[in-house]
Amino acid sequence: MFGSALFFFIAPGTVAGVIPWWISRWHMSASFFGIVPLRALGISLIAAGLAVVVESFVRFALQGLGTPAPIAPAQRLVVSGLYRYVRNPMYLGVLAAIVGQALLFSSVGLLVYAVVVALSFQAFVVIYEEPTLRATFGSDYEAFCARVPRWIPRARR
Repeated sequence: MFGSALFFFIAPGTVAGVIPWWISRWHMSASFFGIVPLRALGISLIAAGLAVVVESFVRFALQGLGTPAPIAPAQRLVVSGLYRYVRNPMYLGVLAAIVGQALLFSSVGLLVYAVVVALSFQAFVVIYEEPTLRATFGSDYEAFCARVPRWIPRARR
């Protein structure tokens, strides 16, 4: 559990907290296109993103018996909780928090950063994470991939 907590502050804390602060200094600019309710949407996305990341980290520690960090990976394949709906809820939570900050602070720089992060997540998942999980968990991971989408959550049938 300590490893997950440490990795939480290092990885998502940096990607969704420190770097967005560095880009925007969390300075409020005029709302995008003068649409003030976008700030409320931003706050909602930040809160939802944080909740998703925390839930996923706890699930990795308790059910997966490991961390999301490649240096201390889960010993068991995690397929419950939010993982029933999408294979990468942590990445989506981090992106939601970044986009939420972009909307809250009306920061074009954060929107550009969100695109860069999304493309980086896609590359990491396809090039490293999925092949590693396939090699580690074999047919269990293949079955998981067959029933759960990578990025766009799907309601369970």
